[in-house]
Amino acid sequence: MNDATPPPGIALFDLDGTLIAWDCQLLFRHFILRREPWRGVFLPVFLAFLPLTGLLGAGGMKRIFLSYLYGISPEKLDEYSREFASAVMPAIYPELLERLEEQRRRGDFLILASASPEFYVKHIGRELGFHLTLGTPVETGTFFPDLENHKGVAKVERLRQILPASYFQDDRLRNCHGYTDSTADLPMLALCETATVVNPSAGLAELARGNGWKIVHPARPWISKLGFFARTLALLVGAGDDPGGISKSVK
Repeated sequence: MNDATPPPGIALFDLDGTLIAWDCQLLFRHFILRREPWRGVFLPVFLAFLPLTGLLGAGGMKRIFLSYLYGISPEKLDEYSREFASAVMPAIYPELLERLEEQRRRGDFLILASASPEFYVKHIGRELGFHLTLGTPVETGTFFPDLENHKGVAKVERLRQILPASYFQDDRLRNCHGYTDSTADLPMLALCETATVVNPSAGLAELARGNGWKIVHPARPWISKLGFFARTLALLVGAGDDPGGISKSVK
């Protein structure tokens, strides 16, 4: 970034569970399987590695999960990613979209920092009008694609690499408000002066109250845990036309 003049404020948003109820990786998988159902044959590979989650970590499991994209051309992946980004817009929490627009009206610099793959996150960021969008960089072409998991401290390190030094003061982003649903983003929130947590766990809610952060509870698209797991399974296997509630926007 060339402009070293700091903005009046900065708004730092997570994506999955924050702007949208779902993990977008599940939504994107379903989106692809509805268009190329044969890619469902890779699901047993992911399931076979689930017992090794503790050993492989989030980054390793993400590589295995993305094996269903094996053989897809970069051009086709980008085409799907653009279509997907447009499709998820109706599923963005209205409350969070309102807060995003409020930050925009203030003239704040808007950053979307997600752990989801950057090949579609960049298009979601463009649709929502973010000034800077960061996700997990993924290099497809191999069965288990190479990636650098953009989660936790990795978000902070990348922001420090990309943003001008003038955007920081006393080791924090100037006049920054952070938004997240997860304790995994606590390193990111440490950069912020204030924060809003979305549908937080009990532990995150307690931290929010202790730090004077705002807590919001937008309505999720499921009623019970059983409903959540049923929809998650449908998204995973590519079943149903629209278990994630996003395809209504596809023209």
